[in-house]
Amino acid sequence: MSLIFNRLRTRTPAAAAPTVGCPYAHTHTHAQAQARQAEPTHAVRQPYPTEPTHTAQPQPLPGPQPAPAPPPFTDPGQAADFVRQFHREQPAAGDPEPRLRAVLDEIDRTGSYRHTPAELAYGARLAWRNAARCIGRLYWRSLMVRDLRHLSAADDIAAECFEHLRLAGNGGRIRPVVSVFAPDRPGRPAARILNQQLVRYAGHRTEGGPVGDPAGTVLAARARDLGWKCAEERFEVLPLLIQERPGERPAWYELPDDTTLEVALSHPEHHWFADLGLRWYAVPAISDLTLEIGGVRYPTAPFNGWYMGTEIGARNLADADRYDMLGTVAERLGLDTSSDRTLWRDRALIELNIAVLHSFQEAGVTIADHHTESERFLKHVAQEKRLGRPTPADWSWIVPPVSGGLTPVYHRYYDPVDPALRPAFVPRVPW
Repeated sequence: MSLIFNRLRTRTPAAAAPTVGCPYAHTHTHAQAQARQAEPTHAVRQPYPTEPTHTAQPQPLPGPQPAPAPPPFTDPGQAADFVRQFHREQPAAGDPEPRLRAVLDEIDRTGSYRHTPAELAYGARLAWRNAARCIGRLYWRSLMVRDLRHLSAADDIAAECFEHLRLAGNGGRIRPVVSVFAPDRPGRPAARILNQQLVRYAGHRTEGGPVGDPAGTVLAARARDLGWKCAEERFEVLPLLIQERPGERPAWYELPDDTTLEVALSHPEHHWFADLGLRWYAVPAISDLTLEIGGVRYPTAPFNGWYMGTEIGARNLADADRYDMLGTVAERLGLDTSSDRTLWRDRALIELNIAVLHSFQEAGVTIADHHTESERFLKHVAQEKRLGRPTPADWSWIVPPVSGGLTPVYHRYYDPVDPALRPAFVPRVPW
């Protein structure tokens, strides 16, 4: 819905008739006609009065027009769409029209509006339901939403991010959590977390070569510039970097030990695997996306689910631009790496993923395997279809990176991805 603007239209009065008659206006009377007939033929007839000459006057140039009013900071159409969806899917909320009028009036007065706690919670859950790249959307209703919109200072945000990790870790029984901090307001952009995830390992360029996670190299360098003292270890947790305002120096915070639940990796059959010294953290909390609900943008809204094993075993530890462990594992397995036709990478990849699933299970930490999660995703698709809702999905992200063709999500098409679908977690707009 868009705002309706009333236009004041000024009527232009009709031009007045000339005071002197036109010879072609046929306004003479019958008596005048008879008088003309009685005139002698030799009389000199008076000419018709001539039509007045109108001299064109130069028209003044139009003056500068007032600039159009800038659009509201928050799109009223998006706000109205969300309010209606919230009331449609939450019948207990009642008639949407009073709330809709209040929201549009607040946008008109202030440029934005404030969600009710119920709207915020449901909007965050809808953003997960709409996440086209997530295979774990069956659990969208279970998302724990922490309303922290009153917090905007870096110290407060850091403290609550640490609490987020404690709540989500939950002693190994991972809980889906989102912590929503202050939104962007007209003229007041909110704080930003600079980390891609609340927990991430640092990467270091050393004389002996790269150490750690290359994906964390840039942030580690920035943290060192801010004063962070690193040990240049393979699995060194990055500090949390928070920037309150554009152009300000970010603040950095070491993560307390009790916030970072990690799992050391071992293999159920190959005992040497533990000697590789591999480990991974348990809570994948994304922190560099903006949560957008009904036109309101929350740039600081870290959220997490739990890991699917392939995210760690087939990507983080296996990708050539990450930890690149396939060659090392293949060597310890005694595989022939002289040719790609021996499929040594495939065999090493499977053993690496077995180790990840085995280790998380032994540690009592929640993790999903790609076969089970694929079946659960199709259950979610079926549920949404029964409710008359589409399930947009990015096939390239839904299909697992290991044994994709063996999973049921491989052999089908999905509803197309709609970039305009909201609520959603979207890439953050730069300052």
